[in-house]
Formats: sequence, structure tokens, C-alpha cells
Amino acid sequence: MHQEIIAILIFVVVIGAIITEKVHRTAAALAGVVLLLLFGILDVNSAIGYVDFNTIGVLVGMMLFVAVIKHSGLFEYISIKAAKLSHGDPWKIMVAFIVITAVCSAFLDNVTTVLLMGPMTITLAKMLKIDPVPVLLGQILASNIGGTMTMIGDPPNIMIGSAAGLTFADFLENTGVACVIGLVAMIFAMKFLYKKHLNADAEAVQEIMELDEKKAIVDPRLMKEAIVMIVLIIIAFMVHDRFGIESCAVALTAAAIMMVIGKQDIEEVVMDVEWPTILFFFGLFIVVGGMVETGVIKQLATMIMDLSGGHPIVMMLILLWASAILSAILDNIPFVATLIPLIIAMGKQGMDITPLWWAISLGACLGGNGTQIGASANVVLCGIAGKNGYPISFNEYTKVGFPMMILTVFIAMIFLLVRFAIL
Repeated sequence: MHQEIIAILIFVVVIGAIITEKVHRTAAALAGVVLLLLFGILDVNSAIGYVDFNTIGVLVGMMLFVAVIKHSGLFEYISIKAAKLSHGDPWKIMVAFIVITAVCSAFLDNVTTVLLMGPMTITLAKMLKIDPVPVLLGQILASNIGGTMTMIGDPPNIMIGSAAGLTFADFLENTGVACVIGLVAMIFAMKFLYKKHLNADAEAVQEIMELDEKKAIVDPRLMKEAIVMIVLIIIAFMVHDRFGIESCAVALTAAAIMMVIGKQDIEEVVMDVEWPTILFFFGLFIVVGGMVETGVIKQLATMIMDLSGGHPIVMMLILLWASAILSAILDNIPFVATLIPLIIAMGKQGMDITPLWWAISLGACLGGNGTQIGASANVVLCGIAGKNGYPISFNEYTKVGFPMMILTVFIAMIFLLVRFAIL
């Protein structure tokens, strides 16, 4: 029992340090790892076992890939083109980038999507002389909403689909519909929040309208190679599971190819990787692993299941909101992995568990929008923003992300009630 308490205390202290920003989040996470090792809750081997190296590989691979292709002028070209098509209207740009991010995240890894979209957003914002933070926040939210739409959009959905025997079409009919409604609501909510902030400089707009986007291309050969590689990456991310290939292999292969043919200075490329973000994930995986190792996550899941009294609809609502709140601060993968066998056991007892699958899918995936550390895409894009001179603090993110999470989960709740309790 004492190890469980220590694991909880370490987790709370780490999260508290991140929230208050008294200590850099990377230092806080790594300090948590040290404490888990010192108290004997984890040894080095078990700690390493909790690190999701697939996620780490995707992060490093795509960061290296972006670090190479940014020298081609591709991001500047697309940014100027987007500004011209929207006539420099920041609101139209924001909506377009949010929708593109959501659609891409439905089929690609969320981190890959934001790593490709983020630099374009920042480049375009600098050209229009507007604050990119509202658009970046919109993209973070959209990446998690989009990832919830399909069976391949987020790891918990893949796990749920496999365990429950659900199809791609089943997800589109349930999480897909709920998320499209939630995405539309989120867009209007963002407009309400930032309508006074999205005003472009008239002179900057005029200057952009007069620019020739083709002149932004620095290295035509590299740009063509980058476009071909992006298309291949998208295809590979959509089909890699069928061939038993990890997504990190796709990202690292793409990075290796571009580093060879891109002819950039390798040391400069490697320095462009957000190493503090990588180390933060490394530490956070292990800190959450301490909660798994001591059985805290399993106890939480069991307590949530016991609260319903065996009523399917009550259980559905409890699972939805509990999954959302916990996923805002915990890695949703071990939590969902713990819930799956419990739900299957309830199904064997005669309960209709169909609504429960959709509840944990929507809750666990949408809940990631709640805080800056709720999902990988949040941490990555906030890191990119900070590196480019637009820091987004934990509290600044939470003021937007948590209400948006509540809004989309509420919409999901209404959808589930109509779908399973009324119809």
C-alpha cells in the first residue's frame, strides 16, 4: 500500500510542478523518474519498459524530417498561397487550418499532423503580423478531435476496435458523427474567444497579395523531394498496420532518407529536434508507469466501474466523463488498456456493453484536449510555439483547452444519450 501512496504523491508533485511552472516540465518529469527509482517502485528495466518508444520514434523522426524540408521553402510557399486564397483573412485561415488538421489527424498520427501544420501556421502568422497562438490552439484541439473520429486516428481507438470487433464504419457512425458536431461547435467557440485577436495588418496583407509565392522556393529539388516524401508518409501511415510495421519506422525512415538526399548539415538538423520535449515524454511515460506498476490505474478503473451500480446508461456516462477528466492528466493508453478487460467481463454477464466502448473512446481521446500535457500533439505544438517566440504556458492552454474539452465531451454525451438511451 505504501508504494501506491508514494507513486501517487510523486505523480501529484510532478503534475503540480508542471502546472505552477516553478520548474521546467522536463526537469519535473525526470525528477519524478529519479524518485521512482530511489524509492524502489521501479527498477531501470521496468522503467524503460513503460516508455512508448514508438511515440518517441515518431516524434524524433518527424522532427528530423521537418528540420530538413524547411530549408526548401515549402512552408513559405504554402503559407503565401494560403494567405492569397483567403485574401489575408485570419479567420478564414484559422478555419481552414483547423479543418485540414482534423481531417489529417483522422488518418495520420496526430503528432505528424501538427509537426507539418505548425511551421506553416507560424510562418503565415509572421507574414500577416498576427499572433499565431489562437490558430495553434485551434490546431491542437482539432488534432485530438480529428483523431477521435476514426478507428486508426488514435491508439485507444485501435485498441477498442480490436477488443470489441468494431469496424472502421462503426467508428465513423459513432465517434465520427459526434466529433464532426464537436468540431463545428469548437470552431464557433474559438471565433467567440478570439474575434478581437484575429485582425491582420492591412499593409502586411497587401504585401503578401503582391508576393510571388514561387520566389519563396529556396531549393526546388528539395521541395519536390519533400512533397513526394510527404505523400509517401501519408500513405505509409495509413497502411503500416497491415504490414506489421510500427509508425515510428515510417517516420524514422522518412527522416533518414531526407537527411541523406537533403544534403543539409546533419548537426544543424539534429539540433532542430525539440530534445526537451522528447525527454519530457520519456519522463512522463515512466511517471505514469509508476501508477500502473503499483496498481493505482487498475484501482481507479475498478472504482469507476463500481459507481454505476450495473446500469448500462449510468455506466456509459460515468465512463465518458471519468475517461475525459483522467485523460487530461494521465496517458490514456494504460487507462483504456485496463478498462477493456473489465468491460468485456461485464459483457459476459449479460450487460449491453456497446455504449461503453464509445464512451471510453470519446472520453479518452477528447479528454486529451483538457490540459497541455493531455496529448502528445499538445506538448509538441506548444514546444514548437515556444521555440519560435510564442510561448504557451500551462495555464494559458488550460484556460482554452479545458472548456473546449468540456464542450466537446458534453456534445458527445448528448449524442450517446440520443443514440443509446432515446432512439
